[in-house]
Amino acid sequence: MSVVTGEPVNRQAIHDDLERARTAFRHLVGTATEKDLRRRTEGTRWTNDQLLFHMLFGYILTRPLLFLMRVFARLPNGVGRAFAAALNAATRPFHVVNYLAPVGAAGLLGPRRMASIFDRVVDDLHRRLDAETETGFARGMHYPTRWDPFFNEFMTVADLYRYPNLHFDFHRRQLTLTAVR
Repeated sequence: MSVVTGEPVNRQAIHDDLERARTAFRHLVGTATEKDLRRRTEGTRWTNDQLLFHMLFGYILTRPLLFLMRVFARLPNGVGRAFAAALNAATRPFHVVNYLAPVGAAGLLGPRRMASIFDRVVDDLHRRLDAETETGFARGMHYPTRWDPFFNEFMTVADLYRYPNLHFDFHRRQLTLTAVR
């Protein structure tokens, strides 16, 4: 249930958006040349292949965040607020890891494996989305807003299912791949 409107969450819209992103990601990695992948992006220190991994990682991260959300949704509100504050305090080390992980992972995986992983993660998110209850969609927790511009102070499970697509679309505009130009 949407916390804002009180109406049921539109699962199909989320499914459709996941599929849109999957198709776009497959197109991006499938049409990118080696030269494209090594080219710098706009507005980041990453190359295109590193940013593509970072975009994939937004989907990978959603699964453990769903688990954490289920745990923190059952705890007193102050616990979640304190946890988010502690994470916000650790923003600098988070950003270092957030930068370095794609630098190493993109070279190890390559575009084909990234596309394969993207498919598996999206398939898993579809299954989880189908199994979610309306009550489950409304559960939520406090988030470290300094970690990501798409994290709100408080997010619900429904918000979290929408998060990776927002993250994807934002970073897609920073790619300098020939297919994007």
